[in-house]
Amino acid sequence: MEYSKEIKNMCCVAKGPNHGPAPIPEEGKWVQAKEIKDISGLTHGVGWCAPQQGACKLTLNVKNGIIEECLVETLGCSGMTHSAAMASEILPGKTLLEALNTDLVCDAINTAIRELFLQIVYGRTQSAFSEGGLTIGAGLEDLGKGLTSQTGTLYGTRLKGPRYLQLTEGYITKMFLDKDDQVCGYEFVHLGKLMAALKSGMSGQEALKSVTGTYGRTTEEEGAVKSIDPRKE
Repeated sequence: MEYSKEIKNMCCVAKGPNHGPAPIPEEGKWVQAKEIKDISGLTHGVGWCAPQQGACKLTLNVKNGIIEECLVETLGCSGMTHSAAMASEILPGKTLLEALNTDLVCDAINTAIRELFLQIVYGRTQSAFSEGGLTIGAGLEDLGKGLTSQTGTLYGTRLKGPRYLQLTEGYITKMFLDKDDQVCGYEFVHLGKLMAALKSGMSGQEALKSVTGTYGRTTEEEGAVKSIDPRKE
């Protein structure tokens, strides 16, 4: 290490107390994080690309600075989906610092890594006060049965009003309207459960019936006057 002439000619002044970094909450403990291996936690974050045409929700489960588990969910861009496939292979096994400086191809995924890094190193994780943290596999819990992402896809125009296309329960097949033509309920198909039923050997019609449900007022007795296919009508 080289020092300038001015520094060499200075006298030494002793430093005062050095208590180290402020402790942060990690998996039920207070930790003075000095190295990347001191970081643990599970958390979620969202990133976006430069034109903001797509977004990535990223979940990381970090143990001793190493990413043990990741869940990559993307929305709004077909190229981003393929980048997510690469990211799911690249991220596990990397340290948090390596991941921060790895090109994950998609701006949204790179931005999500940055946002998660800030949460994790400041102790703002979902598991900050969970003793022992969360097990590897906890990232899948957000997906629920059928392991499909929960997405909402809604469309509307001033002229023709709203169209429900996909909600938490699944793919919307019908919208029910009341006497004022306002939405009062809907019918849905849970796609994750549908695929599971089909893979188990159930016939197509039987499987479809078993995973179809309704929400809200959907019968005449409840005030539903008619139903429409939101993708065609």
